[in-house]
Amino acid sequence: MPRTPREITQPISIRPEMSEGRLRELCKELRVGDLTDLVEEVEYENRRQYLTEILEEALKQRRHRRIQRYIKRAGFPKVKTLDNYTFEPINFPAGITQDELLNLEFVDSTRNLLMLGSVGTGKTHLAIALGVKGCQNGPKVQFFRAADLTRQLKKKHQKGTVDRLMKKIADADIFILDELGYVPFDKRGSQLLFNVISRSYEQQSLIVTSNLEFGRWDEMFGDDRLTAALVDRLVHHAHILAFSGESYRLQQAMTEVGKEKNKRRFIWWLKELNQPKITSKTPGCLLYF
Repeated sequence: MPRTPREITQPISIRPEMSEGRLRELCKELRVGDLTDLVEEVEYENRRQYLTEILEEALKQRRHRRIQRYIKRAGFPKVKTLDNYTFEPINFPAGITQDELLNLEFVDSTRNLLMLGSVGTGKTHLAIALGVKGCQNGPKVQFFRAADLTRQLKKKHQKGTVDRLMKKIADADIFILDELGYVPFDKRGSQLLFNVISRSYEQQSLIVTSNLEFGRWDEMFGDDRLTAALVDRLVHHAHILAFSGESYRLQQAMTEVGKEKNKRRFIWWLKELNQPKITSKTPGCLLYF
């Protein structure tokens, strides 16, 4: 009969020749990562338990490093999460619930997610948080601000390398296009951006944030026919989330101002912002913004 491995109740004694450097060499050759720290961290009970827990911790570390690589590769300006995020300002359409959104079910069905609403209502935060969750669960993610992407497309088009950037975007499962509508595009930029969105049609999930309703999108693209074709591709197979309420940043600024008198001065400054007489030296401009 085969012999049962002898259980050891005391920690294994390390031979002098089993140095830390040798352990690193073996880990590198086996491609299991550096286990030298885990050797000291894991409490020893028996051989099988000890080896299993070391490998489990090594796997956790590898997954964490992979997620961090995916997040860095996605190009988020800042990492956001769904912790303490408020969904009250969002009007969900009939085709999707909050739970389905958080489970990224729209990605499984290659549907788009359009977030429309006023500035500061949490659109970008939610888009990034969903992208980060995608990185944690496996889908490839790419994030671009619309104005930045358009500049890159035009620059690379001039150099003849625009296809590389388009392929990078097309390889993603989730493509996030943020702040569409904040800056109008020229004819070349509009055409290049239209090509990117056309390529993503029914091939990947596109998350778009915009402060403009569809009826005003011709203002940023400057071409009615191109705008109609672009909206048609985006809206088809899409969930449209409407964001309402005041700007979170405005609410925070108002809270920090504190006193009612200063709140009134802050509101006055915002109303007068577009007047020619207002300059950077206007009283309250630097103090309350």
